[in-house]
Amino acid sequence: MPVRSLPPPTKRRKTAIESTSVKSLEAQLTSAVTKNGSLNPLADLLMLAYGSSDARAMSKAVYSVYRVFVLIISRGMLVHGGDDAVKLVRKWIWEKLDSYVELLIGLLQDEEPALRKSSLEILFSLLKHLSTSLTKSSLIAQPQFHLAHFKRIVHGLLLCPPSPRSNGSSKHNSKTMLDVRETFVDVWFSVYDDIRWCFLREATTVLSKFSSVEYPHLLDNLLSIMEKLSTFPTDPSELNSWWVEELGVKPTKHKSAKGDAEEDDIAESVDDNDEDDWRKFFDEESNTKDAKKHGVKARAYTLTFHQSLYSLQAHRAVFTRTWLNFLPYLSSISISSNRVLTTRALNIMHRGVLPHLTRPVLVMDWISACVDLGDTVGLLALNALFTLMRDYNLDYPSFFTRLYAFLHRDVLHLKHRARFFRLTELFLSSTHLPATLLASFVKRLSRLSLNAPPAAIIMVIPFTYNILKRHPALMVMIHNNSGTDTDPFIADEPNPNSTNALDSSLWELHSHIHHYDSAVSTMARIFSEAFTKPGYSMEDFLDHTYGTLIETEVRRKIKKEPALAMELRKDLFPMADATNTDDDSTGKDAVSELWVFG
Repeated sequence: MPVRSLPPPTKRRKTAIESTSVKSLEAQLTSAVTKNGSLNPLADLLMLAYGSSDARAMSKAVYSVYRVFVLIISRGMLVHGGDDAVKLVRKWIWEKLDSYVELLIGLLQDEEPALRKSSLEILFSLLKHLSTSLTKSSLIAQPQFHLAHFKRIVHGLLLCPPSPRSNGSSKHNSKTMLDVRETFVDVWFSVYDDIRWCFLREATTVLSKFSSVEYPHLLDNLLSIMEKLSTFPTDPSELNSWWVEELGVKPTKHKSAKGDAEEDDIAESVDDNDEDDWRKFFDEESNTKDAKKHGVKARAYTLTFHQSLYSLQAHRAVFTRTWLNFLPYLSSISISSNRVLTTRALNIMHRGVLPHLTRPVLVMDWISACVDLGDTVGLLALNALFTLMRDYNLDYPSFFTRLYAFLHRDVLHLKHRARFFRLTELFLSSTHLPATLLASFVKRLSRLSLNAPPAAIIMVIPFTYNILKRHPALMVMIHNNSGTDTDPFIADEPNPNSTNALDSSLWELHSHIHHYDSAVSTMARIFSEAFTKPGYSMEDFLDHTYGTLIETEVRRKIKKEPALAMELRKDLFPMADATNTDDDSTGKDAVSELWVFG
């Protein structure tokens, strides 16, 4: 709360603040700024903003204070310099500005949508004005970004302090409002390169300073913003959008450490022990002994803040640093929350994270640990591992063994089976995989189909057909009459290369020609025909459920009417013994006796 410039309410009579409107206070302050008069009414205007319970009245007060501060900033009243009296006034104005920013940050969680939107817009508008003022007053001829103000915006978005209009607790236990997050992402985070770079850098600092126990929604709030980032630059020419317009001027090219002393003075100092140094994440690993022996420095040059914004490698560095600091925190929260957040992170890992990391293999350990969680999380982690293997030359010999372990009795009954088949088809798409490995996958799925629902069997059959079509060496499994009474397939063998599946046959799929569902029995007959079909599109079979199967049967047109009895018989089921007319056999029928066990 701002400090009142008026006497306490218990010691004063009715004063002018109770009858003075916001408009008149703004007029007084505008005149005072122009004529270097007293700014004491600023405290009264802030008090009106804090004390307004009505959303419309608060909105008017907030915008009024905003216009006053824009005028103060543009007049250079916050610039360093001057005598002691000027410094004292400047300190007082900064206190009021901090109080006003605190109000705006709290309003980001207000129940009134208009106040939330206007507060976010004012905060970023102030950022632009403060940065411009800082650039004009800077002793270094470089564009400036007001990081102190932006840090408070980031804290408001991630920590979510309560609204001053709410009467609830003062704990930071809420999520970022959906409209606030979407507006921030769509208008600033995904558009302006300076906003994105500074947010990613400050988000890592927030993670290290604030506990996820005290702020339970911190990780969720950060992930909700980062997972929406779809415009990360991939080429230096894409770094061309700046919220602070002064940053649009291209900086001078960096010079080596042996260059001019003037450049070294401008460049940011780098401490090798600084944990907050984002540059470490695009330094290549080097041999420490060789570096000391030959006198090689850890870094050939340093970048100023302005130069960093124009460096694609610097953008990738802060992006990498944020994710590498964020992912380990998912293991320190509750199991249920861990699974949800981990699933969301893995959902975007292969397409939205790995391509932009300086060294994608840095997340290999975390992804490998996620595979052990199994179910959807483990499957998505395998997808990320597969991307690392295919695109970044990661050596992971046990990949297909881990994938084979997912083929358990429940995989065809779970809701994520469609995703499983999509990814498994991708993993087994290579024509260079050994036949023994593929035979194990085909045989295991065939065995699991014996007790699978019809919708799952409809997925297994075209999946198997496509693999057999792609790998003719597996065709021997269709009609493999080995002459033995036992199946040589070792179902309990965890290594897919040692199951003897290639010596077995797909008799399980052949048995489905007698399935009660006509769609399954019809599709199972494709293995008895010539393999002339080029292959099935799995997307046509992945959305089947009991509901879709029933709907298909109901909508099917009957070409031939079934044979029906013209008259309804009283004895629908035959008696147990038609020739026996004793009283003991009365009331018994064959169907009922079939269901008597033991």
